[in-house]
Amino acid sequence: MACLVDFVQVQFFDRSTWLLWGYIFPLWAIYLPLQLTTLQYYNRRHCGRCEVMAGPGVRVLSIQSHVVSGYVGNKSACFPLQVLGFEVDTINSVQFSNHTGYNHFRGHVLDDTQLGDLVEGLRVNGLDRHSHLLTGYIGSRSFLEKVRSVVQHLKSVNPGLVYVCDPVMGDHGKMYVPEELLPVYREHIVPLADIITPNQFEAELLSGKKISNESEAVEVMEWFHEQGVKTVVLSSTDLGQEGELVVMASSIANGSKTKLQIHIPQLPVNFTGTGDLFAALLLAWSHHTNNDLKKAVENTLDTMQAILRRTLDLARSEAGPITDDSSLTPQQLELKLVQSLDDIRTPKPGIQAKLRH
Repeated sequence: MACLVDFVQVQFFDRSTWLLWGYIFPLWAIYLPLQLTTLQYYNRRHCGRCEVMAGPGVRVLSIQSHVVSGYVGNKSACFPLQVLGFEVDTINSVQFSNHTGYNHFRGHVLDDTQLGDLVEGLRVNGLDRHSHLLTGYIGSRSFLEKVRSVVQHLKSVNPGLVYVCDPVMGDHGKMYVPEELLPVYREHIVPLADIITPNQFEAELLSGKKISNESEAVEVMEWFHEQGVKTVVLSSTDLGQEGELVVMASSIANGSKTKLQIHIPQLPVNFTGTGDLFAALLLAWSHHTNNDLKKAVENTLDTMQAILRRTLDLARSEAGPITDDSSLTPQQLELKLVQSLDDIRTPKPGIQAKLRH
C-alpha cells in the first residue's frame, strides 16, 4: 500500500510540476528575451558603465588652468575623468585663487621653462607614458610652443597616445588670449591633435572661415580633417533657433566619415568651465565607446545638461527670491560637479544626435 501511495504521490508531483512549467515557461520565454534586449540596449547606450573603469595603462596628462576655489580648467576636467576610471596627472598652466569672472583674483602663471622641468621630471622617473593628453587654457606663446614639444615627446614614448586639444582662445567674437597664439595653434598644435573641441569662434579663427550656416560649419570641420585631425566637435554654435545651441561633430575612421548635428537647450545664464568639462567628458566617452562618435557625444551632452541644470537650480535656490537670473553671482554659478556624481558616472539618456549625410 505504501508503495502505491508513493507511486501516486510521485506521479502527481511530476504531473503537477509539468503542468506548472507548462504555464510558466511560455511566460519566461517572452519575458527573458525582452529583459535581455532591454539590457543590451542599455549597455549599448551606456557602455556597461555601472562600473566604469578605463583599464590598466590608461592615464591622462592634463595641461590647463587651475583654481583654488571653483571649477574651471583642471578642476573641471580631473574629477569627471577620475570618476570615469582614468588616472589623471595634472600640470597647471596657471594657478589662480578663483576664475577671472570674479571681481578680483590672485595667482601665478607657469612659464615654458617650468613646464619643461616638470615633464623632464616625469621622463627621468619613467612616468611619462600616458595614453591621453588633454590641453586647455594656455596664456603665452612660449608656453604653447613648449606644449608642442611635449606632445611630440609623449607620442614618441607612446605612438598610440590620443591628444585631445581644447584650443581655448575666446568666445562670442572676443579673444581672451594674445593673438600671437593663433598661428602657433593653427600651424603646429592642430596638426598634432587627434580630437579637437573648438567653439564656433575658435573654429573660425583657426580655419580662417566664417560659420553662418550648417554647410559652412561642415566646411570648417573638413578643414580640420585636412590638417590631420580625426575627430572634430564644434562644442557650441549659434546656428539654432532662439533658445538653443547646435553642436556639430565629424569623425574619420577606417576610411569613412560620420557627421552629427545636435540641438541642445540654451540655459539663460553664462557658466564658466563648461568647455573644459566638455573636452574631458568627450575624451572619456570616446575611449569607453571605442570612438563611437554618436554615443560619445550623446553621453557627453547628457552629462553636461544634467550638471548645468543642477547648477542653475541650486544657484536659484541659494539666491532666494530673485527677479532675474542675471543677478546670480559667479560663486553661485560654479559648476556643481560633486553633486552631479551619478550623472557623470551614468548619464541619463535624453540627447539624440542626428546623423548628417
